[in-house]
Amino acid sequence: MIDKLMSGRVYFLIRCALAFVFLYAGAAKLLDAHGFARVIGGYGVLPDQLNLVAAYLLPVSEIIIAAGLIWDVRGALSAYSLLLLVFMGVLVRGISMGLDVDCGCFAPGDPEGEAYHSLREALVRDAFLLCGCGYLFLLRRTRGFRSRPLLSFVGR
Repeated sequence: MIDKLMSGRVYFLIRCALAFVFLYAGAAKLLDAHGFARVIGGYGVLPDQLNLVAAYLLPVSEIIIAAGLIWDVRGALSAYSLLLLVFMGVLVRGISMGLDVDCGCFAPGDPEGEAYHSLREALVRDAFLLCGCGYLFLLRRTRGFRSRPLLSFVGR
């Protein structure tokens, strides 16, 4: 049983599941970048002039990281983990401020955000995603799975 949980197939499936979350979230946010900029503005973490820039850069970053995770490009898992930690920090800030806003995780107006407006639930979800990242790091360390350098794709 342990061998199955530590297999290459599990490693691949977890990578794809994590990638799907960022791919979906990034694409949805890009479809309404101006709405996402308003969501970012609601947190008050950036000057107003940078909200629209962040509303384009964050989703594009999520999509690039997702692609890197699918193809197991070196650095993609670390970037995914780092971006999750940033998102979690923003959520903790919002919770501590008592905000009752859409988390902005899957674009403004998404059904989850409209129905719940729960930053705590978004934080728990992100914590689970981070656990998935931790498991992938564990598999790399214990099973010897190796990500590929980005330049290995260029030479093909």
